[in-house]
Amino acid sequence: MYTHCTACPRNCGVDRTKTVGFCKEPAELRIAFAGLHFGEEPLVTVKGGSGTIFFTGCTLRCAFCQNYQISQNGLGRAVDSAEFTQICKKLQEAGAENINLVTGSHHIPVIAQYLRDARAAGITIPFCWNSSAYESVEMLELLKGLVTIWLPDLKTLDSQLSNQLFKAPDYPQVASAAIKWMIENNPMEIVEVDDDHEKMLSGVIVRHLFMPGRFAETADVLQWLKEHADGKACFSLMNQYTPVPFAEDEAKLAARKQSLSAIENRLVTPQEDEDIQDLIEAYDFDYLFYQELSDDTSWLPDFTRPQPFSNALAKPLWHC
Repeated sequence: MYTHCTACPRNCGVDRTKTVGFCKEPAELRIAFAGLHFGEEPLVTVKGGSGTIFFTGCTLRCAFCQNYQISQNGLGRAVDSAEFTQICKKLQEAGAENINLVTGSHHIPVIAQYLRDARAAGITIPFCWNSSAYESVEMLELLKGLVTIWLPDLKTLDSQLSNQLFKAPDYPQVASAAIKWMIENNPMEIVEVDDDHEKMLSGVIVRHLFMPGRFAETADVLQWLKEHADGKACFSLMNQYTPVPFAEDEAKLAARKQSLSAIENRLVTPQEDEDIQDLIEAYDFDYLFYQELSDDTSWLPDFTRPQPFSNALAKPLWHC
């Protein structure tokens, strides 16, 4: 499938066995980090943590990406199916509640095969797909029956904003179609672990990051979710937008600054936080997560380190 690549909606058509596509990745699968993560939604983290695997490359160019070192700047190492399975085994043996596959949209064909191999080798915990939702339904069909938990973003429904921030004017149409497919094919199954914990075995948690100064975008996303997802999926509204101290050359930084001019590149204010909570209450969602406002930026990752996150957020088990 990579000799004329259509693995993502950009449909580059390049031969990724010889060169790279928009995702900046060849046909071989590369990974930057794997470990237990304790900062996901409670249904995914539960008690043991989510077993995250961060893939190199991305189908978007989010100007504010906190994972830019791996999503845009190429940090990572190639792994074959056997090593991927060993990583999954380490996570499962360490008590992971699931295998959380982070930003793998540009590698769905090979990831699907690796997941089948991992299942055959004894991986029994659920696979979780953690993505921007910028992926085609045709590719998602390859993951059907393999992945049961889905953590898609719904970043914006504004094409002009998605073009400036992500280099993807078709993001709203593509992401909304992908999320509808996820919801239709993965009904919610949530079980009680104990008095304090529930666990998702199947279902969708749609994530939306509030972007400072763009209240209208969040209102539009909430309206879409109320119409298309409420009662059929969970919703996670995040207020953790944080300016990233990018370590890049002047040309890249200038391009980022231009893209980021579409929003206010700052922390969320207490007034914005209050306004968002008022809006949430008005919609009365069945199942919603919302972060408490914080000005702590210590959670920003640095993937050049074996422990990219703060010790409270993650336990590393593999690094490129």
